[in-house]
Amino acid sequence: MTALLKLKLVSVQAGQKSPTVLRRNKLTAHLGHQIAYAKAANAGEIYAKNRVKFVTDGETGERKQVEIATRVKPWWFTAPSGKTVLALRYGAKPIEIVKGKNAIEVADMDDLIATLGVIRDAVQAGELDAQIEQASGALRAGFAKKKK
Repeated sequence: MTALLKLKLVSVQAGQKSPTVLRRNKLTAHLGHQIAYAKAANAGEIYAKNRVKFVTDGETGERKQVEIATRVKPWWFTAPSGKTVLALRYGAKPIEIVKGKNAIEVADMDDLIATLGVIRDAVQAGELDAQIEQASGALRAGFAKKKK
């Protein structure tokens, strides 16, 4: 018991994060993948995010953990005007950044990477919480049971 007395013991409970913070973290993680994808595309490389999956071996029946690459869809595209445009998404739903504007025009790939970094900082600061909440609500509405 003397070994435990050398430690600083405290009483604390881990609190749950609010839904707003969870949504913010989700979008920040997706922005991180978009930044990595844009950097890879700028360098002429291929980017795929990795995720962990459990599979059962057919011969032995043993479950093992494997890492698989999943595709990342870019949030940017070339508009009919020839400019590169970045459209933010929360799940499958686009985010309206300001009233009536849902995309950001960028000059080139370097500007795209910088813009994604600025957006990530804005999301972490909570500047887009209302827009994320609106997109999340629209996304959840798609999963609601239909009344007959």
